[in-house]
Amino acid sequence: MEKKKILIIDDDSYTVNKLNSLLEKNGYAVQSSHKGKNGIKLFNSESYDLVLCDFRLPDSDGNAILKLIKSSKPDIPVIIITDLADIRLAVRMIKAGAYDFITKPVLPDLLLKVIKKALAQLQETAPQDTYMDTFITGSSKSILEVMEQIKIIAPTELTILIEGETGSGKEYLARMIHNQSGRRDMPFIAVDCGAMPKYLANSEMFGHVKGAFTNAISDKKGFFEVGDGGTIFLDEVGNLPYENQAKLLRALQERVISRVGENKTKKIDVRLIAATNENLTDLVAGNEFREDLFHRLNEFKLSVPPLRERMDDLREFIDVFVRRANDQFDKSVSGIDAEVEVILKNYQWYGNIRELENVINRAVLLTGKGRINTSVLPGDIINNDNEYLKDKLSGGRSNVSQLKEATEITEKEKISQALINSDFNKTKAAKILNIDRKTLYNKIKQYGIDRQNG
Repeated sequence: MEKKKILIIDDDSYTVNKLNSLLEKNGYAVQSSHKGKNGIKLFNSESYDLVLCDFRLPDSDGNAILKLIKSSKPDIPVIIITDLADIRLAVRMIKAGAYDFITKPVLPDLLLKVIKKALAQLQETAPQDTYMDTFITGSSKSILEVMEQIKIIAPTELTILIEGETGSGKEYLARMIHNQSGRRDMPFIAVDCGAMPKYLANSEMFGHVKGAFTNAISDKKGFFEVGDGGTIFLDEVGNLPYENQAKLLRALQERVISRVGENKTKKIDVRLIAATNENLTDLVAGNEFREDLFHRLNEFKLSVPPLRERMDDLREFIDVFVRRANDQFDKSVSGIDAEVEVILKNYQWYGNIRELENVINRAVLLTGKGRINTSVLPGDIINNDNEYLKDKLSGGRSNVSQLKEATEITEKEKISQALINSDFNKTKAAKILNIDRKTLYNKIKQYGIDRQNG
């Protein structure tokens, strides 16, 4: 069996060497580049199954690399390597088509799990029932209302618009609607509109005939034709180029499509579910989204609450993620300390459920057995700028000792002390902290540390 080929784009030699060794040991073929431009040259000259890309590069950034990769080969999964401090940027990149993000320091088991999942999805080997088994409903009032609405609308043929932040579970709900509809035995096709290059959008959705454009070397069926009889899920539909929206509107209204380069039409029978993390009304007002298409998509709207509005469900999510991580990584973590629960409940969760699962996976890996305590939480979560959390942490004698240790020995203080101990030799300080130099530079800049205030 031919090895899957992975391209690493990261300017930190230590990180690249570690990743190379890890991936080759696990049966992958690996190539790497320390610069973004050279990485893109490699990507365009050879065939890869997956790309690992650092967010911060000396001559570019992960966002620019992502756009270039998706413009030429939109199906190739791109995993972003990032500091937790860049979490909101990482979430934006997922909106733009990144498969997922991994926070530093990279944990081998966690990285291998994400890569395996990404490659399985690329090969369409992940069955729908397994996908649905991973969905956690919860019991908060806001999500239960959404579940009740789904029971009512799923059996209908209404076009549905799902609104919600990235990582809040929009695709899970779309699959749930499909599985509860009369189309459950037909295809469910998920389309990431943010990952489709503008010039390929019509071809990807509606297909093309041989010779329709450069590199159209054979006829190709689009998503609507492949999904005939089933459900099409258009994720981040607000990213669909304006000029492509008219053809989508025609497909919905007239139930016909035409391939790029072909004059004849073909009847199709699909149900459409669209999702967005943006306010489409604002896009309509700014002439970035067609008003007629918006009304056609908005036959019924579901609003998915973000995780920070579902704190009653947080403990259920945590317990499930701990159990799953124990199974996946062969660990025996029994739960979380009370102090950890306080901290997690008062974090903003910009990446929603996806971010929470990543944090719990890392914590389980680092804990191994026993209970998760504050020492394995990322510093950015412990140092969360939240007045309510600060009050919680400073009040109540029963929690003072452990909570003070978790909050007073902050990441900034640890970095400052390492710099003092190394006489501000950043290479030595990075070794003391067990991080790479580039991560240290980013943290120094983030916290404004220098010889005077360090």
